Parts: sequence; structure tokens; C-alpha cells
Amino acid sequence: MNIKLHANATTTPKIRRYIQESKLSHPALAKELGISIDTVRRWRKRDNVQDGSHTAHRLQTTLTKEQEAVVVELRRSLLLPLDDLLVVTREFICPDVSRSGLDRCLRRHGISRLADLIPKEDSPQNKPKTFKSYEPGYVHVDIKYLPQMQDEDSRRYLFVAIDRASRWVYLELRKSKSANAATGFLKRLISMAPFKIHKLLTDNDKAFTDRFSRAGERKPTGNHIFDIVCSAHNIDHRLIPPRHPQTNGMVERFNGRISEVLATTRFDSSVELSKTLLRYAYLYNQHIAQRALNHKTPLQALKDWQKTNPELFHKQVRNHTGPDN
Repeated sequence: MNIKLHANATTTPKIRRYIQESKLSHPALAKELGISIDTVRRWRKRDNVQDGSHTAHRLQTTLTKEQEAVVVELRRSLLLPLDDLLVVTREFICPDVSRSGLDRCLRRHGISRLADLIPKEDSPQNKPKTFKSYEPGYVHVDIKYLPQMQDEDSRRYLFVAIDRASRWVYLELRKSKSANAATGFLKRLISMAPFKIHKLLTDNDKAFTDRFSRAGERKPTGNHIFDIVCSAHNIDHRLIPPRHPQTNGMVERFNGRISEVLATTRFDSSVELSKTLLRYAYLYNQHIAQRALNHKTPLQALKDWQKTNPELFHKQVRNHTGPDN
């Protein structure tokens, strides 16, 4: 019979059973067996003679349970490699987390191997739904409501644009979500995007279209200020079907990431909120590799596109310094 004892154990199972059955006092037993009184007391309190677990009852971790839950969900939903997940975690969740500590967190939750999280492609139902293959220039646009900060008189709005082919994103925070604000965002988007925008997909918000009026739904007139700017730049402005936000799912998923950042970060001012969101866009474009892009970053994907299809671009794709630099 193999008996595994702790390396520093001073008793055997036979002695422990003797301690539990003996009528002698603690000091008498300790003297007889040549062990401490604490050892006698400890084994008399137990109802078995096996070594217990030496794992700490409370793990000394940097991340709280809530933060661990967010990290686990980021790992499962975005399939981020450890180093990419570390960048995001330090930036938006816990700046003091170490790489080894994050690795242990993933191991505790059984998600340390990224390959185990990727669905097998031999079954049709496991294949994720993907967008049809497109060249850079098909851009999804949406507006997200932001929480009102204590130093603000009213809430602000986040204008988001994401390119379907490269996942490149452009963000702006605005005090209004009016048609004029949307049009200004579009003009700056056209200027900032290194590629030529040929299609633009939006929802049916009044900031983007006059599809809905007091009389109900109608065919867009083309006279909306947003449509006029699109026409001036030869951009095909497309609208999602009413009450079908999933059609604009790419930008909706990115907005979901923004929601996670907002839910897990405390902001003391509107300036902190702005810096965090702009910083996230910078990290997303230049440092977070994506499975949909064959584990490249959006910026690297654009560089590859420019090498093979330079006619799609109107300026050189370049890395940029972060918004804090």
C-alpha cells in the first residue's frame, strides 16, 4: 500500500489514528510520541488520518473576482493571445497585473490554451458567420450613447466608424448627435481614413437619413445633409433594414467592447473618459491582432492591402504615436 505523506509530516496514519483513539491528555501524548502539543490537538479535531490540501483558502491575486470575470470574457469572445490580453488588461482593467498572474488566471478558468477556444471547422454548425469578402472602403458607422460625467452638463455621444475589410476604426466624441455633427464626423473620417471610402452603412437615425418622418417610413430623398456629403465624395450610402440592428453587427460588436471598457473602468472626469476611449482605438488599430485578420492588427492588414492594391488608397498607411504622446 502506497501512502503519500507531506514532506514535513511528523506522524503517520497509524500514529494519527492512535492519537484520535487515545485517552491520554494532550501533553502526555505529545511527550510519549515526541511531537508537539499542537500536532496532537490538530489530529484529535479531525475525523480522518489523511493529509489535507495545502492550497491557500484564499488565493493572493491582483485581479478581483469581477475583474477576472471581465478578463475571462475578453479571452473567450475576442480570442486574444496572452500578450495582447495583457496589454488590454493593464490599460483598462488593472494596471498592476503581471503576465504570470494573468496566465495563472487563465489556467484557473481552463482557458489557457487559445486553440481550445477556437471552434472546430469540420462541423457546419461550428463555423462562425462571417462577412462576405470585401476590399477596404466599405465602412460601418454608428452612434453610441456615453455616460454623463460629473463635470458635464449633458451626456456626449461616440461616433464610431469601422472598415469591414481591415477592422480599422475611427472614433470621435461629440456633444451632439445631430445631422450636422454626423456630417462633420463623416468629413473628418474621409480625411483620416488612408483608403478611399466607396460604401457607408448606417442605421436609420435622423442624424444619417430622412427615411422616417412624422408620416412614417418613406424612400430617402437624398437631400439629407449626410447624403449630400456622401454624393459629393462618390460614396454609396446604404441603410440597414428598420428594426434590424444586426445588419450593422460589425460596429455593434465594437460598441460592445466599448461598453465593457466603460463598465470596468472608473472615470473621474470627462477628460479621462475621452483619453481612455481614444487610447483604446489606438491599441485596437495598432496592437491587438485579430483572428478574422489572420492574427494581424488592423493597421498591418491595411499595409498588406496597400502593397497589393495601392489604387484603393489615397495616402500612405503609417503607424501613429498614441494619443498620450
